[in-house]
Amino acid sequence: MPDPLASSWTDLDRPPLSAARLQRVVDGSALWREIRVVDVTASTNADVAAAAALGAAEGLVIIAEEQRAGRGRLDRRWESPARTGLLVSVLLRPDVPASALPLLPLLVGLAAVESVRAVAGVPVGLKWPNDVLAGGRKLGGVLAERLGGVGSASGVVVGIGLNVSTRAEELPLPTATSIHLEGGVIDREPLAKELLRALERRYAAFRSSGGSPVSVLPAYRQVCETIGQRVEVQLPEGGAVMGTAVNVNDSGMLVVRDDAGRETARSAGDVVHLRQEG
Repeated sequence: MPDPLASSWTDLDRPPLSAARLQRVVDGSALWREIRVVDVTASTNADVAAAAALGAAEGLVIIAEEQRAGRGRLDRRWESPARTGLLVSVLLRPDVPASALPLLPLLVGLAAVESVRAVAGVPVGLKWPNDVLAGGRKLGGVLAERLGGVGSASGVVVGIGLNVSTRAEELPLPTATSIHLEGGVIDREPLAKELLRALERRYAAFRSSGGSPVSVLPAYRQVCETIGQRVEVQLPEGGAVMGTAVNVNDSGMLVVRDDAGRETARSAGDVVHLRQEG
C-alpha cells in the first residue's frame, strides 16, 4: 500500500506557495491586478507574453513552482527543482519614452536585491546588469523582454528567478548559490510579497518621473558590485573588452576604462569579474 505521507509536499523546507495568501498583495495595490500560481510551466515569461497577446492588463503576475524551459540572459537555461526557487514573471506597460526602457531590467534587479536583503537577510548585490550575487556567486537573475516590437505601448515582460532552498548538489553550476547556502531565511511567500512590493515602489517612481535615470541609477550604483571591479566584457558580436568598470551611465550602459585610459560604454555583454592583481 502506498504511504499516504510520501507525497511531493512532505519536504517541510519546500512547502507550496499559497495563491490565496499571495493574492492579498493585490489588495490596495495600484499596480498588481492578478497573481496566478501554477504548479509546472515551460516558462513564466512565455505565459505572461501569451496573456499579454490576449489583452491582459498591466499588473499580471505569474509564479511557477517549477519551470521546465526557463531562460536567463543571453538565452541561457534557468534550471530550478520544484519549489526550490522563486520564479516570477510580471507584465508591465510603462508609459515612458522607449529610450528609458533599458533602465527597466536594472530597476527590477535593484528591487530583487532590496527584497532579498530585507526578508532573507542575505547581503546580496548586483553584477551588471542584473545578476543577483551573494559572495561572488549567482543567486538570481532577471530577464526583460519587450512585446510587439519597439516602444513601450505593447508592454514588457520581466522574469525574476531566485534560488531559495536549492542545495549544493542541485545547483546547475558551481558558480551559483542560494539563500539556503548563504544561511538566509528560505520562506518563499514573504519573499515573493516583498519582491512585488519593492518592484511596485521602484516602478511607480520610474513611471512618475517619465523614466528619469534619477529614479533608478543612484540606488542601483550603490548595490552594483561591478563598479570598481576589473572586468572582462564578452561581447555578443564576439571578442572581449578588458579594463576597470568605472560607472553605469544614465542610459544603463556599463562604462569600462581600458589600460590605456580609454573609456567605452557597453549596452550588452557577459561580464566576468576578474581577480584584482596584487
